Amino acid sequence: MARGTLEDTYVAALQHDLADVPPEATLVGVVRRPTAWFQAAVDENVPALGPPDDLLEETKRAEEDLKLSGFCEEEAHNASWEQVGFESRYREYLETAEEARVALADLEERLEVGESLVLVCFENTAKKRCHRTILRELLSSG
Repeated sequence: MARGTLEDTYVAALQHDLADVPPEATLVGVVRRPTAWFQAAVDENVPALGPPDDLLEETKRAEEDLKLSGFCEEEAHNASWEQVGFESRYREYLETAEEARVALADLEERLEVGESLVLVCFENTAKKRCHRTILRELLSSG
């Protein structure tokens, strides 16, 4: 059986019909604390693949500080990633946290048996960095 396809998008693109996703694909949210409207836009959500709360909080604080110092929203968001070492810390979380390792293995297994998946969260990656691109990269290399 052929491996399933893997894509990613953001929730607003789904809500406004801007995302070009295969109709047979499962929309998998990767958000730690989804809102009701987010849940309504996806087929399922896997909170274990959202960044850990402490990393999210630290990044948000850094982003707010950067905005207060004159950065625009997108610049502050992206600069806060660098400031807190977001990517390396998130990758470490995915490698070491049992809940994340189990969730990644489940998605990898689903891809291997031919299921097509679309990872979904909040950020428009045309403007802002997002953890789902790291997830897509990890799952694509698996």
